[in-house]
Amino acid sequence: MTTAYSAPSAPQEHGGEHDKHNLTGFIIFLCSESVIFLAFFSGYALLKTSALDWLPAGVEGLEWHMPLINSIVLVSSSGTIYLAERAKAKGSLWGFRGFWLLTMALGAYFLYGQAIEWSGLDFGFTSGTFGGTFYLLTGFHGLHVATGVGLMTLMLIKSFIPGNYEGGEQGVQATSLFWHFVDVIWIILFLLIYVWQRS
Repeated sequence: MTTAYSAPSAPQEHGGEHDKHNLTGFIIFLCSESVIFLAFFSGYALLKTSALDWLPAGVEGLEWHMPLINSIVLVSSSGTIYLAERAKAKGSLWGFRGFWLLTMALGAYFLYGQAIEWSGLDFGFTSGTFGGTFYLLTGFHGLHVATGVGLMTLMLIKSFIPGNYEGGEQGVQATSLFWHFVDVIWIILFLLIYVWQRS
């Protein structure tokens, strides 16, 4: 026995316009988040290029193998959340749930990997400018990943409510946009923190 639903061919009267406005508002929110991250990135670059002693005493550089694996995991999750959206568009709730749950698992693995990395570092938040900016940037991004996993959990639960995804519900699309945003931000962070520090 399979669970499926028919995706609507047209928006539901006023609901479609309302959802369109909600999604536009969410995109504006992501733009504001981009400005915050841009300010962090600019500050990091300015501090790094102007500091005489950038890395904390006794620290020669960052180990990048685990962060690279975490990066591959996180970027891969953009593919699985896309597949989840495609399954939902085709009316396959179980396909949606499967890929959606896989995306959540990849996000949780990323957070686990970041926690393992943090626990093995030889410097802390108060270890000079580098220590403070490193934990600020990776921690702020990690908070966004945790938020994304939380949003996906909510959307997964809502998928079990009969008829919930038969109308103009935009939560899945907004969550997916947020997750792609989080992935792009991490790619920039990885290049900025892990690749640039090796140059």
